[in-house]
Order: sequence, then structure tokens, then C-alpha cells
Amino acid sequence: MAHSVWRARWSGASLRISDVIPDSFKQELLHRVDIVDVIERYVPLKKGGANYVACCPFHSEKTPSFTVSPTKQFYHCFGCGVHGNAISFLMEY
Repeated sequence: MAHSVWRARWSGASLRISDVIPDSFKQELLHRVDIVDVIERYVPLKKGGANYVACCPFHSEKTPSFTVSPTKQFYHCFGCGVHGNAISFLMEY
């Protein structure tokens, strides 16, 4: 990529690093990581049936409403509605 094009792409305030990373790389990364292993590094998860549960790290709560699905590789909070995959968790946390 030409230097001037690179500089122009980064000069916009709305451009984020996630916009520059190719989708194919993101998908390959998601296939290689386990969302439970990623989130467990930051939030203590407890096994609850087929999923894992915890108190949501994105809002205050006393009763766990944050669910992580190892089979579907996504998380969802039934309290605040936040949801996503391993990459979005790391970006938001």
C-alpha cells in the first residue's frame, strides 16, 4: 500500500484498527481460539448446563446473567444485552 494512501486511511477519526484487519484473518482467528478460554482469563465462569455463566463484566449485577456458549462461540448478557464473539469481548473489555 502506498504511503500516502496509508496515511490517508489513518487520518480519519472514524477509522479503527478493526477496520484495517481483513475479515478472513478475523475468521481464522475465531476458528483457532475457544471463547471460554478467552473470557475465563478475565471473568470467573461457572458451568451451567451446556453453557457457562457469570456476573456480567459490563454492568453491575448480583445474579449472573452473562452466558458464554462454547458450541456457538459467542457470549450474551440477558441483563444489559451486550453480546459478541471472542474478538468483540476483548475489544469491549
